[in-house]
Amino acid sequence: MQGTRDPQRTNVGLIGVGLMGHGIAKNIARAGFPLSVLEHPGNQPLDDLKAAGVSSTADVLQMAADVDVLILCVTGTPQVESIVLGEQGVLRTLRGNAVVVDCSTSNPTSTEKIAKAVHEAGGRFLDAAMTRTPKEADEGRLNLLVGGDPELFEELRPLLSSFSENITHAGPTGAGHRMKLLHNYVSLGSVALLAEAAACARRSGLDPEVFVDVLAKGGGAGAALNRLAPYLVAQDASGLRFAMSNAEKDLSYYVAMVREGASAGVIAEAVLKTFEAASRTSPDAFVPSLVDFLSADQSQSQPA
Repeated sequence: MQGTRDPQRTNVGLIGVGLMGHGIAKNIARAGFPLSVLEHPGNQPLDDLKAAGVSSTADVLQMAADVDVLILCVTGTPQVESIVLGEQGVLRTLRGNAVVVDCSTSNPTSTEKIAKAVHEAGGRFLDAAMTRTPKEADEGRLNLLVGGDPELFEELRPLLSSFSENITHAGPTGAGHRMKLLHNYVSLGSVALLAEAAACARRSGLDPEVFVDVLAKGGGAGAALNRLAPYLVAQDASGLRFAMSNAEKDLSYYVAMVREGASAGVIAEAVLKTFEAASRTSPDAFVPSLVDFLSADQSQSQPA
């Protein structure tokens, strides 16, 4: 288990074969690591993974007993806590010295609690939050923000590199998830600001192509505009395939972190309220459609 990992001798389990997890699984298998995935109704189709030699199981406890590294790529903190700490959680059967790698976006305080429980059960833990989109996940080009022991980080680097382009060791346990919340606040906050401006432009009768062109040549240029622009000009949301409900969840974690640290959070609170309102209307819609929500007549919702 120690030192550089031989792909042929490192058994990997993955829980969460969704939009991001499917690409992760594909690239882990391509790198030669023996991989098993957990069968779940929320998974993407597994046919191509099975054709590549990936096995599947419906028994999470058996998976935990069989693998050297267990990767979690699920919705958020409640799901991670259930998988690890629940009555049928993996701590019941986790192999000694095995590693749990949490790639989910989670509340850092919970992450620290889970890491402590994993260590007490004889295992090891890294939080390895992801940035970028399902497209980069499929291409093996995710960015990873990792928190945990530096030696363990280096030990797992070959595995993490199989599905990531840029890997940053952010600090001790929880630092990866803290950095992810900071990243997503800036990213989603930027999208929200642009969406609100785009909605104003739409109601003012401005050509969306002109709006995008002017911002791209000036102070609005950047990743947020690049992801939002296809929706503004062609109603194409594929540049940011991230559900409104997930955006609300990530921002709620960020706001909780802000409150715990007594940091400034007035803007964050406003961004969260925006996504909360949009999510109540269309929780499964992708984030670019925030423009449509904000384009509706807002006069009835404004304070007197």
